[in-house]
Amino acid sequence: MKIGLITPAAPRSRAGNRATATRWARLLREAGHRVSVREAWRPGDPGFDVMLALHAWRSAESIAAYAARWPGRPLIVVLTGTDTYRFQHSDPGVTLASLEKAHGLIGLHDHVHRDIPARFHDRLAIVRQSATPLPASYRRPSAGAFDVCVVGHLREEKDSLRAARAARDLPPESRLRIRQAGRAHSPDWAAAAEAEMRINPRFVWHGEIGQGGVRRLYARSRAMVISSVMEGGANVVSEACVAGLPVLASRIPGNTGLLGDDYPGFYPPRDTLALRVLMQRAEREPDYLQQLTAHCRAMAARFTPRAERLALRRAIDQAMR
Repeated sequence: MKIGLITPAAPRSRAGNRATATRWARLLREAGHRVSVREAWRPGDPGFDVMLALHAWRSAESIAAYAARWPGRPLIVVLTGTDTYRFQHSDPGVTLASLEKAHGLIGLHDHVHRDIPARFHDRLAIVRQSATPLPASYRRPSAGAFDVCVVGHLREEKDSLRAARAARDLPPESRLRIRQAGRAHSPDWAAAAEAEMRINPRFVWHGEIGQGGVRRLYARSRAMVISSVMEGGANVVSEACVAGLPVLASRIPGNTGLLGDDYPGFYPPRDTLALRVLMQRAEREPDYLQQLTAHCRAMAARFTPRAERLALRRAIDQAMR
């Protein structure tokens, strides 16, 4: 088939939407489809056998224009975290109109149905994002420190400096260190990260680094913190699980929907003290760290490229019925 992928993120961007579109384009091409990745669809642009639009709110103009021009052609809208947990409440007219126009919806974690209107449930398919495992020989955690990584652009939705703040008042004997990678979304976030490094010897911000650098960071870390207050189903969870890296995560739907409600590494969002307790427990209690590691490893099979490709195919088939 000829498939269009619309993502509001620019080419060469390391934003999650662009990474998802790029990976899906590769998976769909491997399955024999012709795929065009665009930032928008406008009247006069070619039609597709199927069009997938990432972000109900940011891609709303493309969704409306395509639905008006090609009302009978399958249109799938991919729900991001800000769609589900922000824009459907702050701008419901635009966001829900995109969902109404869609023949199919894709969510990126298992609990999306809990947070969208029931009338859309029969259109919803779940596609968990995949990751490539690290070679076994690659895992070499730092010997002199208990490194905990945080990976993701610095912005409000990620509550990005929560782990750094949780590490401030640890006892002197703790070897815990926060190593964070990701581009600051604003000068204020960059200034906040730099200020944190000046007052917090346990925190290092590496800025934006490439995928190779991220994989090396995983390999040298003992755990990962995912501190977001809203997520659509973060790919870093997939990456941590396939890397055998235990996760300490905020208890939000985007995390419980990937790790399960009963995962033992959750803390209440924005709760610095609760996160500090979990980090200390991970450092001090090998059995607890192994429990988290075993849970994440058990989830890894859900995040393979093959599983993602099959889920994409099911979502497209469902929308074409």
